Amino acid sequence: MEIRLEEKEFSNGDVYSGQLRGTFPHGKGKYSWSDGIIYEGDWEEGKISGKGKITWLSGAKYEGDFSGGYLHGFGTMTSPDGSVYSGAWRMNVRHGLGRKEYVNSDSYDGSWREGLQDGSGSYTWTNGNRFIGNWKKGKMSGRGVMSWGNGDLFNGFWLNGLRHGSGVYKYADGGFYFGTWSRGLKDGTGVYYPAGSKHPSLKKWHRSFGYDDTGNFVLSHDSSINLEELRNSKAVSRTLSEITTTSGLTRHSGRMSERFLDENWSTSDPPRDYMGHGPLSKSARSGESGQSEGRGKNPIVFEREYMQGVLIKERIMSSIDMSRKARPLDGPKEVTISACVSFLGGKWNYYLMLNLQLGIRYTVGKITPVPRREVRASDFGERARITMFFPRDGSQYTPSHKSIDFDWKDYCPMVFRNLREMFKLDAAEYMMSICGDDGLREISSPGKSGSIFYLSHDDRFVIKTLKRSELKVRFVVMGNMFCTELKIHRRYDLKGSTQGRFTEKNKIREKTTMKDLDLAYEFHMDKLLREALFKQILLDCSFLESLQIIDYSLLLGLHFRAPEQLNDILEPPNEMSDQETDSVASVEVSLPREPSIPPKGLLLVTHEPSSVNTAPGPHIRGSTLRAFAAGEKEVDLLLPGTARLRVQLGVNMPAQAHHKLRQEEEESGTVELFEVYDVVVYMGMIDILQEYNMKKKMEHTCKSMQYDPMSISAIEPTLYAKRFTDFLLKVFPETA
Repeated sequence: MEIRLEEKEFSNGDVYSGQLRGTFPHGKGKYSWSDGIIYEGDWEEGKISGKGKITWLSGAKYEGDFSGGYLHGFGTMTSPDGSVYSGAWRMNVRHGLGRKEYVNSDSYDGSWREGLQDGSGSYTWTNGNRFIGNWKKGKMSGRGVMSWGNGDLFNGFWLNGLRHGSGVYKYADGGFYFGTWSRGLKDGTGVYYPAGSKHPSLKKWHRSFGYDDTGNFVLSHDSSINLEELRNSKAVSRTLSEITTTSGLTRHSGRMSERFLDENWSTSDPPRDYMGHGPLSKSARSGESGQSEGRGKNPIVFEREYMQGVLIKERIMSSIDMSRKARPLDGPKEVTISACVSFLGGKWNYYLMLNLQLGIRYTVGKITPVPRREVRASDFGERARITMFFPRDGSQYTPSHKSIDFDWKDYCPMVFRNLREMFKLDAAEYMMSICGDDGLREISSPGKSGSIFYLSHDDRFVIKTLKRSELKVRFVVMGNMFCTELKIHRRYDLKGSTQGRFTEKNKIREKTTMKDLDLAYEFHMDKLLREALFKQILLDCSFLESLQIIDYSLLLGLHFRAPEQLNDILEPPNEMSDQETDSVASVEVSLPREPSIPPKGLLLVTHEPSSVNTAPGPHIRGSTLRAFAAGEKEVDLLLPGTARLRVQLGVNMPAQAHHKLRQEEEESGTVELFEVYDVVVYMGMIDILQEYNMKKKMEHTCKSMQYDPMSISAIEPTLYAKRFTDFLLKVFPETA
């Protein structure tokens, strides 16, 4: 069809001048909308496609690629406030590699997704701060290095724009802190190395994060984006015009006018300087200032424990000893096949992990399509099982795999399928959690059974093997009680006995599960919460007693809250100069040994279903509990500035932990700065008695309870239950 030049004026005031094919713009042309928007450039069958330039009456303008009527490809957008973005676009939003220079002279180079920073990128602030690392939905999330204008540097993990996870903080004076952070504040155990002390090698830390020894990205190209290369790249798709339906000029012009206004030239604010971005606040830096004298010859380091940025415990140690035992903290849960082999201790454990994943994927995939029904007695019988042989080369029913040939047997599949549905566990999410490409992680076992424990990559499930002597192994999948919204600071396995129930101090790590004699607290709860707790404990003990089961325990997890009276110390960062830190250091050592009033950092409020998270998770424990302090109404736990959580049996239960100072703590030089803490308690009964080694277990239990190991009849389930509950009554005493 012939292409001709023509100028057309429409009844709504729009004007087009340029090439036409039939009645549609095709080729070069200029379109002016009555509201002041002007486009000049390429057209294809009535749609804006190709190279062009569009301007708005507000002063915003875009020049670059179009496709099917959308900003799509490479282009430069100048916003009315003067900020400029040059890079990739997809259907009117920034998507791909690009650079944005903000009106305040901040700049971002890196990856974008759906209009927000997402992926690898570098953000530079005008005050000299710079972040290089991963982003998600416009916020720093994942691995990254933040450097401040004063010379401080943090290399570690981030979440929603705040330091969160393990990392290393390097001070301008040469000191280092290796530890963990939670929502921008130090939280958990760590080690501070003053300037001049011997610290672990940073090469392994930085290289594992993807940075060199100076904190810069290790990339095969410059971290700044080459816009000219991107402009000339043929990787940008321009086929939208092929799938966009042909529309008339008038219809298309109206859509153009509305489409761009809201999404492209509206100002997108740069990431604000969050509290977590700045150098450490007064309370966090106070103990680390004024201790750097004697550079090069300082033999002292400090092992510390923090709660929401507040130092609560400190132990002075030799830098030589710490450098020997220090190791990088746990990073993100990324597991490759080669990593599994070394991390799980060899090919046999690696094969076992693969076998578990293959078998679970097969069983869940087979049972899920079966129509749902009530559980029958036959579902518990001898024939209630799924068996399958998995040859390495695959078969008609099984895929090929990298493990060895193995037989698979799944007991009572319908029963466990119904249990998963009762706890609202989606079958697809369950398989992705355990059988996904990220793999499983082996965790150390706190017991002496010889079992292997695996943790799913998202921490939701624990897999425990019931026999280790061979690969045809029995195992059980359990929900991880410590996959919580709040960080677990202490973990205990309590049996109510004393013989051998302690953990060697040099083996205690942040996630070590400790034992009865390690527990140095007693917990005071709301009257009704305590009654509900012990009612369930007694029911559980009676049930286990009826089955002649012993050696069960209470798994206890504690989340500590920072003492309320320290809130005045937790000032925002960047309000304190480096010169002020020396004078603040004295605050930490002069804190009272006991609060003048009970801490009030936890609040019980009337339950509101719409105000708490009700998404399916590992902590669905039935109805919401009632509290005496709230007029015997169902309650939520309110943590000011953190979260609102539903209080359930064994989940999100508030209490006060009263610390009992021991003689060995005084002698070791460990300083506990407070005697009373607000805590959030997580707990559940666990039974670790295994049928295959029952006699051995009972002998061990007799010995732990100071009975003659040869007199098995001396241990009765009734006696065990009494000793167990008596011990818990002391741990959770009745409050007057």
